[in-house]
This record gives sequence, C-alpha cells and structure tokens, in this order.
Amino acid sequence: MVLPLMPKATAVWLVENTALTFQQIADFCGLHPLEVQAIADEEVAVGINGLDPIVNSQLTAEEIRRCEGDESARLQMAEAATPRPSPKTDGPRYTPIAKRQERPDAIAWLLRHYPELTDAQISRLIGTTKSTISAVRDRTHWKSTNIKPVDPVDIGMCSYEDLLLAVQTARRRLARAEQRAKREAARRERDAAKAAAESEAVPADAPPSPPLALEVPENGTAGADNNTDGSQGGY
Repeated sequence: MVLPLMPKATAVWLVENTALTFQQIADFCGLHPLEVQAIADEEVAVGINGLDPIVNSQLTAEEIRRCEGDESARLQMAEAATPRPSPKTDGPRYTPIAKRQERPDAIAWLLRHYPELTDAQISRLIGTTKSTISAVRDRTHWKSTNIKPVDPVDIGMCSYEDLLLAVQTARRRLARAEQRAKREAARRERDAAKAAAESEAVPADAPPSPPLALEVPENGTAGADNNTDGSQGGY
C-alpha cells in the first residue's frame, strides 16, 4: 500500500479535523493505532503541523465522509495525475543531517527508559553506531555535558511502531533468559539433592565385617587320628 507524503503530519490533520477512528487513520498513514492515540493525547508529535491530504490531492472529502459513516471502511488513496515516489524500504536507516546532532539525546532517552534494548536494536532504530552508544552510556561522548534525553519518536528518528516492536522483542528475550536461568537453577538443586541422598545411603565410616571362625576338634586334628590308625594296622 502506498503511504501518504509525511504520514505523521497527515495523521495529525486527520485527528484534528475528522471523526475517523484511530484504526482508520493508522491504516491509511502506516502507523500503529496506539501511536495515533498518542497523537490525539498530545503525547507524541507535539509541534508538528498537520498536513491537509485534500489540498495535496491524496484524499477527497467524499472519501473521508464515506469512512466516517462506516468504521469498517478504509481510506483509499486518491488517484494522482503524476506518479508518486515509492518509499525506500531497503538499506540502512538514513538520518537527515539536521537531526544527527540530536542522536546522542535520543540514545540517552532510550538507555534511560528502555535499558533492556540491545546496542544493535538502538543502532537500527535511530541509525547510529555501537561506539556512539557506548560513549553516551559511559559519559565519554564529546557532547556529554549538553546531552538532554529526548524521545526519538518526537523528533522523527523512528516510528512509534518500530520502537514498540523493538521493546517487545527485547522483553521476550529477557523473559526467555530468565526461564532458562530458573530451569538451570532447578536442575542444579535436583543434582545436589540426589548427590546428598546417595552419600547418606552409603556411610563412609562403616566398620569392616569380622572374619569367619574355624572349628578345631578337641583331641587334635582329623588328619592325626587317621595317621595313628594307619600305623597300628601295619604291625
């Protein structure tokens, strides 16, 4: 689906000027419904001027009225006389030059509010490097004294949906790690209990069993009696 130009600014205009649902606006602008709700609550996109999609021929007033009367309907992009450029989806995230000075502020905000994110996730979200992230974390960055944590969604470095997906992925990874640690601890406890039970079943200081006693006849051995009888028979 082709997205409108400046999706977030278009969403701001639709929230302020129409009765469309959050889901309808999100589907048209390529945003998450929670992000549209945050725009309506003025939690994100503060200071962004709304872009009228009717003026730039992306929507018609009739299409908006049609979807306002049916919550299950979805906005359809108006046919343009000239082809629209397709959005770039492959390759690394590009950060405009004007925004690059704000990357340390965005990194500091992510490290403070979502410490479960890995450096690789932060790097993909805002288009930075792991060395820059480490410098901000260790306060060795050249801008450390002037860093002010700023939500990267508010300054347009990443979308709310991308941030939400990254946080959910990180939390699932931590949950799996905790489960593995619990299973490993339980296994070690079972092994220790089994070893203790086996050591109690076989005492190490058990006394040795006494040797068997031999029965000796009172009048000498049996072999001596036989020799005596044999000598008498010879005479």
